[in-house]
Amino acid sequence: MAVLSSLLCSPARLVTPFRLRFFGEFAVRKRMTCFSLSGQRCCASDTSNSPVDHLSSGLERYKDLQKYFDRRLKATYRRFSNTPDHSSVCGHHHEYFIESDGIYRMDQRQSEPVPEQVLNLGQVSGQEEETGLDREERKQRIQWTVQRIRLSPQEKHLAATLKTSHREEPRCVVVRLGKRKSSPLDPPRVVFTLDKVLSFEWATDEVLFYTTVEGLRCSRVCRLDLTSGGSGMTSVYEETQPDVFVEVALSRDRQILSINCSSRTSSEVLLIDTTASHLEPFLVQPCQLDLLYHVEHWRKGLIILTNTGPGQEYQVVQASLSEPRMASWVPLFAPGPGTAVKDMDVVGDHCVLVARTPAGELILVVVPLTHPKEAYTVQLPSWACAIQTKTPGVADQRGVFEFLISSPVHLPVSYCLNPEDGLLLSGTGDGTSPESQGNYTTTRLEACSQDGTLVPVTLFHSKPVESLRQAPLLLHVYGAYGSDLNMEFCPEKRLLLEQGWTLAYCHIRGGGERGLFWQRQARVEGKQRGVEDLQACLHHLFSVGVSSPSLAALTACSAGAVPVGALCNRHPRLVRAVTLQTPLSLCSGSFLGCVGDYGGSQPASNFGG
Repeated sequence: MAVLSSLLCSPARLVTPFRLRFFGEFAVRKRMTCFSLSGQRCCASDTSNSPVDHLSSGLERYKDLQKYFDRRLKATYRRFSNTPDHSSVCGHHHEYFIESDGIYRMDQRQSEPVPEQVLNLGQVSGQEEETGLDREERKQRIQWTVQRIRLSPQEKHLAATLKTSHREEPRCVVVRLGKRKSSPLDPPRVVFTLDKVLSFEWATDEVLFYTTVEGLRCSRVCRLDLTSGGSGMTSVYEETQPDVFVEVALSRDRQILSINCSSRTSSEVLLIDTTASHLEPFLVQPCQLDLLYHVEHWRKGLIILTNTGPGQEYQVVQASLSEPRMASWVPLFAPGPGTAVKDMDVVGDHCVLVARTPAGELILVVVPLTHPKEAYTVQLPSWACAIQTKTPGVADQRGVFEFLISSPVHLPVSYCLNPEDGLLLSGTGDGTSPESQGNYTTTRLEACSQDGTLVPVTLFHSKPVESLRQAPLLLHVYGAYGSDLNMEFCPEKRLLLEQGWTLAYCHIRGGGERGLFWQRQARVEGKQRGVEDLQACLHHLFSVGVSSPSLAALTACSAGAVPVGALCNRHPRLVRAVTLQTPLSLCSGSFLGCVGDYGGSQPASNFGG
């Protein structure tokens, strides 16, 4: 079996709204590696009697493949560079948006608004070069990109996190906003810079709460106070448990700021009332093993999504701000059997749940909070596999739910839901633009695992299923931490489909596609079920005429490499190639050499879920 570090090479320093999903190079087998792209077959075979000549010839072919894929990927990313996103933010009088060189705003009160730059990334890069980079790093121009923007309530300050290729942790820049600058050459009004910031929210125009990241741990919440007399930073909260991740979030009505402390098995939330003068956090419910909950604000009370429903699945409950503990929670709504809740938002007087049906399709469930028994379901297009909800700006409509839907091969399409009447509108009128849909089919299958459990498989293809026997197949898998497979739009996946590949996404146990029980079935001693599920998915695809072992490749990242490695050890001829991104290792040795006893006596912490 050929083990590849990546199927595609990503272009360097290409400014696009998409993050490149995986990087690396092709590892060429000793005798022959073969790929089909653009209807042509690129082969490297052993035609020389000299090992030196063979190596040189293989390297030349390898470099040619690199250049070919680099050209194709760059062209693909350019083609999809104008994909819709939610990067713009609406203030009371201005709309703020991101360009490649910084952040701009336009005054919505003007009949013909002219963009004004409020942050220049070039000047930020210049400051970085002056503060301690070595000579080799100075040779390359540092490219900053804007990750996210947050506006203070009265549009007095803007905070933005910036990312660059030479450091892992983001930087947060605070900009003082005001009247239009007299000259475009005026420097940015940067009043404060914070390093290693992950999440951040404004409580008032002068107070910013943020979390810091150290060594991949996010455990501390700090507070930045900006006043006319200066500024100061204080520590607000610090988590001592190493497996707990901490973030800050603002409620949709901007009246409650939450400090969310989450691990794989528990939750703890502290709230800060942004309308109070002291801005001190108070606890909702102390941490309790196997209790998960998420909090939103509504009418001076709390709406909580928690796994206290039937079968330890998620349900919606209500509590008061004065008595937020679990003993006072009142159930409001529980979804039907097989429906897995993925997210919650409170829009006006409605709770909007993002959920998956037993068939794996995305839906919205709208629960009127004043009459929860009148909950109704909103159907989304059948190809929808990922949803991204918009974080409302300070002046966005409070009673409207805005979001984007996409799939790995369908471009994002914007939608707007009015929960009052259930009216769903798309940014394209009908949600089916030719460019976003293409001539591609989304097929949902189920594979029967060893214990009789039906495992969902999502298939993307451009030809009828019965015509896919000779098509190369790329299978995706994760199956850990209760997380769904990433199925957002990805330009390189679209490129593969255009070149005749078939893409399959195997939703094995250990992930979260079918609810919390789907994860629990493949934890610790049950982890082998994920391997059996993956094997069943492969056998089912081949049995219905989709590709064959000689044309199939498996891809996974992080903990998703565990079931892949175990399957390859058990059945090395089931697929032709494997590509792993930052694979999780079961021991200090090489990954593929360590997973033969997968599911045996290894510590539970090594199993990634």
